[in-house]
Amino acid sequence: MHSRASLRTRHLTSLLLALTLPATAQAQRSAQPLSAAELKAYPDARGLPADVQHFIMRHDDCLHWAGGIAGDGVAIQGNILTGPEVVEAMKAAWDSGAAEPFATRLLLALTAGDRAGGDSRGRQSAALLVVREGAGYGGGDDIAVDLRVDDHPDPVIELARLLDLNELYLTASEDSDKVAITPKLLDELESRARARGAADFQAWVGTENYEMRVAEDNTWIDQRILAIIRAD
Repeated sequence: MHSRASLRTRHLTSLLLALTLPATAQAQRSAQPLSAAELKAYPDARGLPADVQHFIMRHDDCLHWAGGIAGDGVAIQGNILTGPEVVEAMKAAWDSGAAEPFATRLLLALTAGDRAGGDSRGRQSAALLVVREGAGYGGGDDIAVDLRVDDHPDPVIELARLLDLNELYLTASEDSDKVAITPKLLDELESRARARGAADFQAWVGTENYEMRVAEDNTWIDQRILAIIRAD
């Protein structure tokens, strides 16, 4: 994706992101129509009003291929694409990914569009932004995902790698991921942490930013963190 495609990616994610906002916020956003000057500055106009209907407006200055596709609660569009098959593939991937986490569903759509042809100028950048109340490190900033790949030969693949790391560091463990820490296991964890240069196990957890994956009172550890500390 080229520089303009990076804008298209951010437009897509912010657009789909509207589904996670309170209805009042969506209404405020949709209650402000775009002026002629704004349409000139932003040729790909798009929106999701509070009733989760949609609109797509394409300015005459958009470069071929330009257009979009919309459905129930979703609108996808871009310009300088290889053709309509790009947005069609993205919509199909979005529809089929309903059971996936929101950020993963966005990534599936981006991946499908990329594989269908993407930006006609080639690949360069990709981005993903998702906000949700109570998200982020320790639940403190509402930013669930804020990732950018500015210059990479395969930016969507790199974005997927970063999303995996984002999920590890910035989301809390599910109950199914938790392994109870027995006295024997705690002794092992303390030993392995010291072998890695930490004062103790909790010091290692803090250094590696795994606080959302290990209980502060050492009652449980995420199975992925257990695998990491046991790795050679």
